[in-house]
Amino acid sequence: MPERPARLSRVAFRHFRPIATRWIDNDVYGHVNNVVYYSYFDTVVNGHLIEAGLLDIGKSPAIGLVVETGCTYYESVAFPDALEAGLAVETLGRSSVRYRIAVFKAGADLAAAQGHFVHVYVERGTQRPVPIPEAHRRAFEALQL
Repeated sequence: MPERPARLSRVAFRHFRPIATRWIDNDVYGHVNNVVYYSYFDTVVNGHLIEAGLLDIGKSPAIGLVVETGCTYYESVAFPDALEAGLAVETLGRSSVRYRIAVFKAGADLAAAQGHFVHVYVERGTQRPVPIPEAHRRAFEALQL
Protein backbone atom coordinates (compact mmCIF):
# COMPACT_ATOMS: atom_id res chain seq x y z
CA MET A 1 0.00 0.00 0.00
CA PRO A 2 1.45 3.43 -0.93
CA GLU A 3 2.50 5.79 1.83
CA ARG A 4 -0.22 8.25 2.87
CA PRO A 5 0.57 11.79 1.66
CA ALA A 6 1.57 14.33 4.30
CA ARG A 7 -1.36 16.53 5.33
CA LEU A 8 -0.99 19.94 3.70
CA SER A 9 -1.44 23.38 5.25
CA ARG A 10 -2.71 26.59 3.67
CA VAL A 11 0.78 27.66 2.58
CA ALA A 12 0.68 24.91 -0.07
CA PHE A 13 -2.04 26.82 -1.99
CA ARG A 14 -2.28 30.09 -3.94
CA HIS A 15 -6.04 30.64 -4.28
CA PHE A 16 -8.98 29.99 -1.94
CA ARG A 17 -12.73 29.80 -2.53
CA PRO A 18 -15.45 29.51 0.12
CA ILE A 19 -17.57 26.38 -0.21
CA ALA A 20 -21.00 26.08 1.39
CA THR A 21 -21.98 22.62 2.53
CA ARG A 22 -25.55 21.54 1.90
CA TRP A 23 -27.82 19.17 3.80
CA ILE A 24 -27.78 16.82 0.79
CA ASP A 25 -23.95 16.57 1.00
CA ASN A 26 -24.20 14.51 4.20
CA ASP A 27 -24.53 10.76 3.94
CA VAL A 28 -26.19 8.31 6.32
CA TYR A 29 -23.08 8.43 8.55
CA GLY A 30 -23.58 12.15 9.21
CA HIS A 31 -20.63 13.53 7.24
CA VAL A 32 -20.01 14.79 3.71
CA ASN A 33 -19.94 11.79 1.40
CA ASN A 34 -16.60 11.10 -0.29
CA VAL A 35 -17.89 11.70 -3.83
CA VAL A 36 -19.04 15.23 -2.92
CA TYR A 37 -15.41 16.33 -2.47
CA TYR A 38 -14.94 15.91 -6.22
CA SER A 39 -17.71 18.44 -6.83
CA TYR A 40 -15.88 20.81 -4.47
CA PHE A 41 -12.72 20.24 -6.54
CA ASP A 42 -14.64 21.00 -9.74
CA THR A 43 -16.12 24.13 -8.15
CA VAL A 44 -12.80 25.65 -7.10
CA VAL A 45 -11.08 24.94 -10.44
CA ASN A 46 -13.88 26.01 -12.78
CA GLY A 47 -14.97 28.90 -10.58
CA HIS A 48 -11.45 30.27 -10.78
CA LEU A 49 -11.30 29.80 -14.56
CA ILE A 50 -14.66 31.53 -15.07
CA GLU A 51 -13.82 34.45 -12.77
CA ALA A 52 -10.46 34.92 -14.51
CA GLY A 53 -12.28 35.19 -17.85
CA LEU A 54 -10.68 31.99 -19.14
CA LEU A 55 -13.73 29.78 -19.46
CA ASP A 56 -17.00 30.47 -21.21
CA ILE A 57 -18.79 27.18 -20.55
CA GLY A 58 -20.81 27.41 -23.75
CA LYS A 59 -18.34 28.95 -26.19
CA SER A 60 -14.67 28.47 -25.28
CA PRO A 61 -12.96 26.79 -28.26
CA ALA A 62 -10.47 24.96 -26.00
CA ILE A 63 -11.82 23.24 -22.90
CA GLY A 64 -10.24 21.25 -20.09
CA LEU A 65 -11.49 17.69 -19.69
CA VAL A 66 -10.87 15.87 -16.43
CA VAL A 67 -8.75 12.78 -17.05
CA GLU A 68 -7.65 11.95 -13.50
CA THR A 69 -8.65 12.73 -9.92
CA GLY A 70 -7.61 11.57 -6.49
CA CYS A 71 -8.40 12.45 -2.90
CA THR A 72 -7.04 11.59 0.55
CA TYR A 73 -9.29 12.20 3.57
CA TYR A 74 -7.98 13.27 6.98
CA GLU A 75 -11.03 14.38 8.98
CA SER A 76 -14.76 14.51 8.47
CA VAL A 77 -16.68 17.61 7.53
CA ALA A 78 -20.46 17.89 7.64
CA PHE A 79 -23.34 20.24 6.97
CA PRO A 80 -23.49 23.03 8.19
CA ASP A 81 -19.66 23.40 8.24
CA ALA A 82 -18.29 26.36 6.31
CA LEU A 83 -15.44 25.21 4.09
CA GLU A 84 -12.68 26.74 1.97
CA ALA A 85 -11.10 25.05 -1.02
CA GLY A 86 -7.42 25.73 -1.74
CA LEU A 87 -6.00 25.61 -5.27
CA ALA A 88 -2.49 25.49 -6.70
CA VAL A 89 -0.88 24.15 -9.87
CA GLU A 90 1.57 21.28 -9.39
CA THR A 91 2.48 20.47 -13.00
CA LEU A 92 1.98 22.41 -16.21
CA GLY A 93 2.50 20.53 -19.45
CA ARG A 94 1.91 21.29 -23.12
CA SER A 95 -1.78 20.34 -23.10
CA SER A 96 -2.39 19.37 -19.48
CA VAL A 97 -2.41 20.88 -16.02
CA ARG A 98 -2.36 19.06 -12.68
CA TYR A 99 -4.01 20.99 -9.87
CA ARG A 100 -3.39 20.49 -6.16
CA ILE A 101 -6.65 20.98 -4.28
CA ALA A 102 -7.63 20.80 -0.61
CA VAL A 103 -10.74 21.27 1.46
CA PHE A 104 -10.31 23.09 4.76
CA LYS A 105 -12.78 23.78 7.52
CA ALA A 106 -13.10 27.58 7.47
CA GLY A 107 -10.12 29.07 9.30
CA ALA A 108 -8.35 25.72 9.83
CA ASP A 109 -4.69 25.52 8.94
CA LEU A 110 -4.61 21.84 7.93
CA ALA A 111 -6.57 20.22 5.12
CA ALA A 112 -9.53 18.01 6.01
CA ALA A 113 -9.06 16.39 2.57
CA GLN A 114 -6.64 16.97 -0.26
CA GLY A 115 -6.04 15.68 -3.71
CA HIS A 116 -5.46 16.40 -7.35
CA PHE A 117 -7.36 17.01 -10.55
CA VAL A 118 -5.88 16.81 -14.07
CA HIS A 119 -7.30 18.73 -17.03
CA VAL A 120 -6.26 17.94 -20.59
CA TYR A 121 -7.09 20.77 -22.97
CA VAL A 122 -8.94 19.75 -26.11
CA GLU A 123 -10.57 21.49 -29.04
CA ARG A 124 -14.27 21.56 -28.17
CA GLY A 125 -15.52 20.20 -31.50
CA THR A 126 -13.00 17.43 -32.13
CA GLN A 127 -12.13 16.54 -28.51
CA ARG A 128 -8.48 16.26 -29.67
CA PRO A 129 -5.71 17.62 -27.40
CA VAL A 130 -4.46 21.14 -28.08
CA PRO A 131 -1.78 23.28 -26.43
CA ILE A 132 -2.98 25.13 -23.35
CA PRO A 133 -4.04 28.63 -24.50
CA GLU A 134 -1.51 31.34 -23.57
CA ALA A 135 -3.88 33.26 -21.26
CA HIS A 136 -4.59 30.02 -19.38
CA ARG A 137 -0.88 29.23 -19.19
CA ARG A 138 -0.14 32.64 -17.61
CA ALA A 139 -2.93 32.13 -15.07
CA PHE A 140 -1.69 28.62 -14.25
CA GLU A 141 1.87 29.89 -13.82
CA ALA A 142 0.55 32.38 -11.24
CA LEU A 143 -0.93 29.43 -9.29
CA GLN A 144 2.35 27.49 -9.20
CA LEU A 145 4.28 27.46 -5.95
